[in-house]
Amino acid sequence: MSNTAKEQILDFVRGRYPQAEIDETQDIFALGFVNSLFAMELVMFVEKTFGVTIPNEELKIDNFRTANAMAELVARLSPTLAVA
Repeated sequence: MSNTAKEQILDFVRGRYPQAEIDETQDIFALGFVNSLFAMELVMFVEKTFGVTIPNEELKIDNFRTANAMAELVARLSPTLAVA
């Protein structure tokens, strides 16, 4: 079971693409794994899973390119969560 935000995000992405080996630093947009629907699913997953609301100014592609970037976003929005 995943404990950190980064692990939970990676589990979510890997669950969508089980055939791919995706690590925390890989740009899932550049790899072609993200379309507009999956981008919205990522936003909804992050908000629901971590109990945060992503403000419009944080809805930037750079905040969602990698599991690291998404975990950093979660940490900024909810500093009490484990990110490592």
